[in-house]
Amino acid sequence: MIRFLIFLATLQAVGSLTGAPLASTVRAEETTHTFLACGSNTYIMGVDGKPTWTYPASTRDGFVMEDGTIILTLSKAKGSGGAVVRITPDGEETTIWKGTQSEVNSAHPTADGTFVITEAGMNPRLLEVDASGKVLVEFPLACQKKNHHMQTRMARKLDDGTYLAPHLLDFAVFHYDASGKVLQKLDTTAPGDGQHAIHTWPFTAIRHGDGHTLVCCTHGNRVVDFDADGKIVWTLTNDDLPGNWLQDPCGGQVLPNGNIVITSYAAGRADRSAPKMFEVTPDKQVVWKYADGQKSGIHHFQIISTNGKRLPQPARK
Repeated sequence: MIRFLIFLATLQAVGSLTGAPLASTVRAEETTHTFLACGSNTYIMGVDGKPTWTYPASTRDGFVMEDGTIILTLSKAKGSGGAVVRITPDGEETTIWKGTQSEVNSAHPTADGTFVITEAGMNPRLLEVDASGKVLVEFPLACQKKNHHMQTRMARKLDDGTYLAPHLLDFAVFHYDASGKVLQKLDTTAPGDGQHAIHTWPFTAIRHGDGHTLVCCTHGNRVVDFDADGKIVWTLTNDDLPGNWLQDPCGGQVLPNGNIVITSYAAGRADRSAPKMFEVTPDKQVVWKYADGQKSGIHHFQIISTNGKRLPQPARK
C-alpha cells in the first residue's frame, strides 16, 4: 500500500496525464523513463532506477490507466488458467476474469471500459468483457491447437471495433472483425537461405500511424512494420544494433514521438549486461537502454513517463 501511494505521488510529480506528444528524439544520456514491467517479476520502475511498486506474481501483460489503476494479466495465479485483475489506486484488488483453459495471454482495457482477453487451450478464443466480467463479444481464434502455449499473445482492439491477434506458430498476425471473420493476415515469415523461410513468431501487433502495424517477432529476432496494405516497409535486426540486443523480442511500444521501445525476453540469461529494454528512432538510432543485471526477463511493459512528462493515453503497445 505504501509503495502504491509513493507510485501515485510519482505520477503527480511528472505532470499531466494528457500532456502534448513529446518533441523530437533526444540523446541517450538525456532520456529517462518510468515503466511498468511484466514478467516473472512485476514492478514499476522509478526515475532513479529503483522500483516504486511491486506485485507478488508473474504477469504477461499490463496497463497503467490514467487514474493510476493497474490492469494485470496473471500467468498462473488464481487458478491454473491465469487471470485478469484490477488494482485500484487505494490498493484494492479484484478479479475481472479467471481463466477457464490453459492460459490467459493478454487483457487490453478499451476506451469503452471493456477488456479484450485471449485464452489459450483446446478452444482458443477472444473475449471482450465488461468491468463485471460479463461477456460481450466471443469468437474462436483461427490458430493451431496442438501447442497451447504458442497459440497467441497480445491481442488488441482497434478504434474501428476490429481486433488484432498475433498467432505465433501460424506465423501471422490475424485481423478479425467482431464476428470472428478473418479480414487480413500479416505474414511474419522472413526470407531464408533461398530454400526455406524463417518462421518468426509474432508476439506484439501495434496499430499506429496511417494504418501501420508494428510487430515484434520473437523467433528470428526481428521487428517489422507493415503498411496498411500488408507490406513490410521497415525491419530491425541485430545487424542494425550495437550487439545481439534482440533476444526473443516480445513486448513493444510506439511512443508519441515515433520512437520504438522493445523488450528482449531472453536478455540477461547468458550476458547479465545485455539490455532488457531499449529505444530506437525510426532511423534505428539507439537513444535509451535498460539493463538490471538479472536473469529474469521482461515479457511486456508500458512506458509511463519520459524525461519527467507523463505520456498521453492510450499507450500504443
